[in-house]
Amino acid sequence: MSAILEVEGVRVRYRVKPALRALLEGGSEAFIDAVAGVSLTIGEGETFGLVGESGSGKTTLARSIMGLLRPREGSIRFRGRELVGIGPRALKAFRREVGAMFQDPVGSLSPRLTVRSLLSEPFRIHGLRERDLQGEVRRLLRMVGLSDEFASRYPHQLSGGQARRIGVARALALGPKLVIADEPTAGLDVSVQGEVLNLLHRLQQELGISILAISHNLNVVRHITDRLGVMYLGRLVEQGPTDAIFEEPRHPYTLALLSANPHPDPDAVADRLELSGEIPSPMERPSGCEFHPRCPFVQARCRESHPGIEGMERGHAFRCFYPVGG
Repeated sequence: MSAILEVEGVRVRYRVKPALRALLEGGSEAFIDAVAGVSLTIGEGETFGLVGESGSGKTTLARSIMGLLRPREGSIRFRGRELVGIGPRALKAFRREVGAMFQDPVGSLSPRLTVRSLLSEPFRIHGLRERDLQGEVRRLLRMVGLSDEFASRYPHQLSGGQARRIGVARALALGPKLVIADEPTAGLDVSVQGEVLNLLHRLQQELGISILAISHNLNVVRHITDRLGVMYLGRLVEQGPTDAIFEEPRHPYTLALLSANPHPDPDAVADRLELSGEIPSPMERPSGCEFHPRCPFVQARCRESHPGIEGMERGHAFRCFYPVGG
């Protein structure tokens, strides 16, 4: 499978203090690394999932891939073309090939525009006014299972599921090769979640698109993704085939996430790995392995040294000195 997206060593940094204040305070960090050296690859027609607690850097990584944030370090290549540092015209051309779905299905749609305007806007932005815009709107509505009458509605007249379908149609308007879906089922009823997931799966099969799916919902991730990455404090601590990670997690953090996932069987024996404390602030990164203050299996080496990546050659990689089941 050839790669459509290659992310290598990406670091995204935010300034948290003015330069003069940091200088006067002497040695005080003026920046935090929201994404700290992430590498991943997404193949053509593949769905790659990103999971992790809030604040782990998932959305920041997605925004850097879309060109909304410029990485401090690293490389992002789309279909072999480097994206970091490209000019405005090249960036605009890239964005024709990438669609985005945002977390809030209704809030991501402008309340001042009708669905017709929302769906035709991408064509206007990219100078495709020669297209039959009315025909394109009808095509997109039917693609996501909505009738033509929705074209005249405003976002506040849509249910959450209908708004999400409009978001899917808008993301696919220009025929992208990659779709970045940030919490595609957030705020939706369980039955509607299933409808949206089935819609995405059908469109992926029909159009051959790749998907980067960001979610807190592990059941959703297992259902729709081929491979999975687990983020903690701006780093990927484990990645590999989704089934392999669910069946045999190697990093303690991954094991804790999976053990906390609700089980559909009420008679199943609860065997949870509970973590102490909360995810640290990126401003106060722990020494050594950054997970060690919360890890139930911590040893002295974990507090002193940062683990490298193991298992990459086998396709199931992780950062841990003492992996689960190892």
